[in-house]
Amino acid sequence: MTATPGDPRAARTRAKLRQALFDECAEHPLADVTIATLVRRAGVGRATFYVHYGDLEALAVDACADVVRAAVDALHAWRGTPDPATPPPALLDFLAALAPHAGLYRALLRPGGGGPLGLVLHEDLRARSFHERSLAGAPEPELIASAVAATFAGVLADWLHGLVEGDSDRIAHQIWLLLVTLHRTPLG
Repeated sequence: MTATPGDPRAARTRAKLRQALFDECAEHPLADVTIATLVRRAGVGRATFYVHYGDLEALAVDACADVVRAAVDALHAWRGTPDPATPPPALLDFLAALAPHAGLYRALLRPGGGGPLGLVLHEDLRARSFHERSLAGAPEPELIASAVAATFAGVLADWLHGLVEGDSDRIAHQIWLLLVTLHRTPLG
């Protein structure tokens, strides 16, 4: 038995489970969270959980999918010629908003940008960068898209894990400068 994607009841159940996960992770590390605790908190049965998710990691990645979309959108929230000194306001806002669930993100986004959330972030950001670079007729869309995705995911993960120091504003400016530099570097 699987949930129907367009079913509003299924959407409500997934929303309850995602919220239960966020609430639980506000109190405990993800490694200490159990499915039993989540289903109790969400007010659903254990079998219902498995209708929607294969395991706890699948729920956690789904719960954090909005963060991935927000990151990709934040990096592409500019038009015209990007100013390396001025990151898009959406990037500043995105990084500043990570604090409430930073522990959960750290559990899913390992140093260097790996982990289940890192893989989703890398895939989505690479696809978006490749598409936009191809539309613009910019050279080497595959290479630059890979470099942009790896750079952003790696720096974001390392910052969340305390390996790169600075507040969200400083990190936004540094990431932006790195990414603009990647886009402008001649490769031929």
